[in-house]
Amino acid sequence: MLSDKFIIGNVEIKKGSRVTVNIELPKLYNTPTPLPVRVIRGKKDGPVVFISAAIHGDELNGVEIIRRFRKLNILEKLKGTLLLVPIVNVYGIMTLSRYLPDRRDLNRSFPGSEKGSLAGRVAKAFFDEIVLKCDLGIDLHTASIHKSNLPQVRTNTDNEYTFRLAKAFGAPVVLHSELRDGSLRAVAQEKGVPILLYEAGEALRFDENSIRIGVQGLVNVLRENGMLPNVIRKKVKKTPIITKTSQWIRASESGMLRTIKALGETVKKDDIIAYIDEPLDDDSFEILSPFDGVIIGKSEIPLVQAGDAVFHIARFGNLEQAATKMEYFTEDILEESEFYELNDEEIIE
Repeated sequence: MLSDKFIIGNVEIKKGSRVTVNIELPKLYNTPTPLPVRVIRGKKDGPVVFISAAIHGDELNGVEIIRRFRKLNILEKLKGTLLLVPIVNVYGIMTLSRYLPDRRDLNRSFPGSEKGSLAGRVAKAFFDEIVLKCDLGIDLHTASIHKSNLPQVRTNTDNEYTFRLAKAFGAPVVLHSELRDGSLRAVAQEKGVPILLYEAGEALRFDENSIRIGVQGLVNVLRENGMLPNVIRKKVKKTPIITKTSQWIRASESGMLRTIKALGETVKKDDIIAYIDEPLDDDSFEILSPFDGVIIGKSEIPLVQAGDAVFHIARFGNLEQAATKMEYFTEDILEESEFYELNDEEIIE
């Protein structure tokens, strides 16, 4: 998509340059509220990719992932253009809220409208000025409040291109994810812009493992997409757990959640994964796994009401293989990040 002239927010971005562009958004009362976009344009032509975070204002891991990513030396060898949007929901993050001041979910408001609600207007500006100018998007998320997600990439695994990129990302799990009406991924796909969704960690918290996997993953995807040079690998490439189906397990009773199985653990059908205890009585209720799989999401708050989603399990039949893969992904993860201070002899042009 890259041509000799690339314009965003009425600003022309020249080859080999880095520019911060402020997209105009509706004012918050009388206070201007711009949407900052950091644009990195390589010296050579290539795809245009956006990387976004904090579409939900309380999902902070992606903000830190983008901050670290944009400082990597390897980006000096970029082919194409990156549009980095570390905070899409600039209103929600100011109040630590998932939503906008109009109480709408921005990720259910696409493609938006110039004359609609605040969420609709923000969605319209982001979609028109950024998404529609790209060939690919990577959207960074965490779990919702009081829940945590195992690092995972969600995409359409039936699409050969996005499936290949999702596996290249290097998260422990690749999950086939159906589209939701009004979501960024659904509307972008209709317009021919595929998106990878990275889910990791919990709202309002930094998780170092999730952040490092995310930074590494962005580089891996851009390499696989031909935008960054490959390197001589010193370790065997990891392959993720790939699953087509998952299910949230809901509490059958109200009470205090006592967890037995942790995030990332494998479970067999009918394994006890937690108990719900009566806080003022001796009664205790079991939560059982409905099938063989891996726990990829869980509640982090002990208080639960009947019907609350408490465990997210990805179906995976070969538990021995799943356990081996999970162990491989978790061992020495903090030591193995490259940080991309690469010597020329390590790079495969």
